[in-house]
Amino acid sequence: MAVLRGLPWPAKAYLVVVIGAAAGLFGHSVAGGRLAPLDWPTLLVLALLFLVCESMPTLLSVKRAAVSVSFSAALAAVVLVGPEGAALVGMTAALSVHPGLPPVKRLFNGAQFAVCGYVAGMVYQHLGGKTDVPDIAGFNDLILPYAGAAAVFVPLNFILIAFILILSGQADQVPLRGLAQFLVSYLGYATFGLLIAGLWATVNSISAVLVLIPLFVARWGFGQYLAQQRSYDATIAALCQAVETKDYYTRGHCTRVSLASGMIAEEIGMGPERLRAIRYAGMLHDVGKLGVPTKVLQKEGPLTEEEFAAIQLHPMRGLEIVRGIDFLDEAFAGIMHHHERQDGKGYPMGLAGDEIPEFARIIAVADAFDAMTSDRSYRNARSVEIATAELRKGAGTQFDPVMVGAFVKALDRDGWQPTRKVTPPPEDAAETTTKDHDDPTMPIQVVSER
Repeated sequence: MAVLRGLPWPAKAYLVVVIGAAAGLFGHSVAGGRLAPLDWPTLLVLALLFLVCESMPTLLSVKRAAVSVSFSAALAAVVLVGPEGAALVGMTAALSVHPGLPPVKRLFNGAQFAVCGYVAGMVYQHLGGKTDVPDIAGFNDLILPYAGAAAVFVPLNFILIAFILILSGQADQVPLRGLAQFLVSYLGYATFGLLIAGLWATVNSISAVLVLIPLFVARWGFGQYLAQQRSYDATIAALCQAVETKDYYTRGHCTRVSLASGMIAEEIGMGPERLRAIRYAGMLHDVGKLGVPTKVLQKEGPLTEEEFAAIQLHPMRGLEIVRGIDFLDEAFAGIMHHHERQDGKGYPMGLAGDEIPEFARIIAVADAFDAMTSDRSYRNARSVEIATAELRKGAGTQFDPVMVGAFVKALDRDGWQPTRKVTPPPEDAAETTTKDHDDPTMPIQVVSER
């Protein structure tokens, strides 16, 4: 198989181990006569339910990631048909109708679900769970064993998939950030398996049809969440594009500040929701430039006091522009105060130290770094080393030392992609008086109009 030939040998070995383990479980069950007593009609209905859900995953906002609630059917099989039945239900993932899915991936998906189902079934029985259609009177006795089975199935499923991604060089697709929330949300959807088992005790296999309703409501919910995030992203992108049309040399600046802000936020341990908000704030930090005359933004040489006042007002104008966008939430503070300084000499309000909102302290570092490492009309981009040295130099006066330290650590670990070259600076750049409200090495020069 072409896909298998393209994998590193550790990934190939891992695939063989997982697929071999599933085959071994199946062979052991056949040899031990454990398949004959299974309730095959029930198993068939569960397998079909699993296959329908597995064939219709919902894409997430994480790059190339998708989620399926099919594992709920496998967990229901743990209760209704035992470890061997749960393994067989999981194996049907190999028959998924995903278009273009290579056979080796189908085999791996079926194998890892089979292993997860079997192990979860053994845990369920070890904790005293009974394998059969549950008795309504004793349904409460199933809750603890089922919770144990789900608590094993979900992390094991994650680990088996994470290993193949890491070994095949796709570690960036493993959602290590916010992992706890990711697992907890999956455990929440695992309760659908208990719902299936409970319905089976009252309306038998018709429950498979009934449970499709909440399962597909869950799938619809995932899809709506993604659609909402895409709508948010499109709104932000449109505003950023409007800002960047004012100055060719700032093309991509908003995106890079958003990226750098996210790196700092991750380093200091921000949760997923705040991380999303800081990225939005980074994208929109200069949206107030829409309210500043283009001739002022692009003016070479000193600014008049009136022109400088217009520059200083851009954070407040930015807040006015985005105030009605509810989903920005904490991002408002970052947009409003990203030009404040630790020593209180910034603008628009002259806040100092911890008076400055955390989002603003993050964006201040990211903003200055990108300004220094990007081409400008009056100079070439500076190196990452020079830019980080300037950040350290300004730590405690212009920048929050904690945020500077976090960003330097993130850069050391993840690196930084150099910005696209624009055009070389003019030959007489050294003779031209320049200004840049973001670059701490090229401060704005103001001349009195009197």
